[in-house]
Amino acid sequence: MSAATLEQAIAAFAGGRTVRIGALTLLAIETASDATLDRLDPDGRAALVVSAGRGAALGLGNSRDAVPGQPVRIARCDWLDRSIVRALADPARDFDRIIPGPLKVTPSDDPQAAAAGLRLARLAGLMPAVWEVARDDSALPVEVAVINAPATVRLAARARLPIDGIADSQIVAFREEGTGAEHVALLIGASGGKPPLVRLHSECLTGDVFGSLKCDCGPQLHEALRLIEQSGGGILLYLRQEGRGIGLANKIRAYALQDRGLDTVDANRRLGFADDERDYGNAAAMLRALGASEVRLLTNNPGKVAGLEAEGIKVVERVAHHLPVNPHNADYVATKRERSGHLP
Repeated sequence: MSAATLEQAIAAFAGGRTVRIGALTLLAIETASDATLDRLDPDGRAALVVSAGRGAALGLGNSRDAVPGQPVRIARCDWLDRSIVRALADPARDFDRIIPGPLKVTPSDDPQAAAAGLRLARLAGLMPAVWEVARDDSALPVEVAVINAPATVRLAARARLPIDGIADSQIVAFREEGTGAEHVALLIGASGGKPPLVRLHSECLTGDVFGSLKCDCGPQLHEALRLIEQSGGGILLYLRQEGRGIGLANKIRAYALQDRGLDTVDANRRLGFADDERDYGNAAAMLRALGASEVRLLTNNPGKVAGLEAEGIKVVERVAHHLPVNPHNADYVATKRERSGHLP
């Protein structure tokens, strides 16, 4: 069987099928059915592999065979059945589950492949936890390099898009090579040969569409459009990076953890993710395709400035982007400033 594309591998993981990466055959815990496990792991020996962050949340970071920053492989034992493994993978169960005995961390046969498998789970919008099964002849082979390849995009379509309160605007659709994710750029007015005012806006269904008060995303989006139009012209990139890159379902899991008292940073970490999983290679590629190699960036996040500049886009000015808080998002905004380094 020939090696799969990244889009095929994501679909396989999301659909509960196995992939073969390096020396490992992996299956996403979240989507693996009992029937599949009955076929591939009838004796209940398949190891559990979680991200380093999730391993730390489970108290396994100091285990002898845990390597800092690398996936944590947990061996199976008689009491560690499927239901307990699924509970270990799900941080919502951290506050009420009981582990019958100690967990044993064992070395991975292929740490690079394990890390790639966990990245694949994140790209599929799943929890960073996988079964490591012994063998599956039908597993989809995928190269580590394919999973870890930098994002690239191609321009797919463009058209005029009338927007309330904005006289001159176009929408440009880009498709990300590999994942197939679609990102868009809104072109507003004309910058007259000067570096355009640019906003990088990560998709937020709850805030942008439903008007959630838990974050400031919706108001930031609409204020950014107003400021770009007021400045004479610029670009808003709407990026498919829901939940700081962890996906919609995982973001809602983080919300549930916040209901238990965690802030946004600790919720992401308990899920097993980094504070922020976004990268800005696709944003830089979109800007280059639109002829913008220098920009004025509308942001409070120094990570966006650093991310664009690392990808070759010069940020000639950072323009602050603050909005009033409400009782539901005041702690969220404070956490961004105090723990994520957002600028005043």
